[in-house]
Amino acid sequence: MAASPLVFDTGPLSHFATAGWLGVLKAIVGNRGAIIPETVVSELQRGLQTNQRLQQVLDADWILHRPLTDTVELQAYSRYRSILASGNRNLGEVAVLAVAQTLPATAVIDDAAGRKTAQDNNISLRPTLTLLCDAIREGLLTLQLVSALADDLLASHYRLPFTPGGFEQWAIENNMFDS
Repeated sequence: MAASPLVFDTGPLSHFATAGWLGVLKAIVGNRGAIIPETVVSELQRGLQTNQRLQQVLDADWILHRPLTDTVELQAYSRYRSILASGNRNLGEVAVLAVAQTLPATAVIDDAAGRKTAQDNNISLRPTLTLLCDAIREGLLTLQLVSALADDLLASHYRLPFTPGGFEQWAIENNMFDS
């Protein structure tokens, strides 16, 4: 059975592009496929005003842009919007959850509220750090490479639960290398 596609929120994609690691993310995705809802596309387009590297995400031929079109998707979007959105905040997460639930697929969300909503609704979830640890366990990436990548994500102002140089210790403390 093929692994389910990954539906990405704006944060991971934007910080991988900013830090210059989008190619590594493509390798991690592999043949599962990467999807971004049109809401995430819109967020990335707005971000172009201050970060031209986001164009790499928008132009990547391995990332499928997917509008929410059918009734089930739109109902899921409406449900998650009522739970998670605050004005125009968290709309990317809302769309990711709707797509992940209805396909089904795996949501890639790092924000705590989005992760909790996915867990509360039994939506498959792989936060960025979990994907990176999966790639180490699978032999796709080395610990040293992911440590450098994590430091670069931190330098791009991505919020991670450790300081520069702290990925390995965090992963060990959280049993991320156990299968």
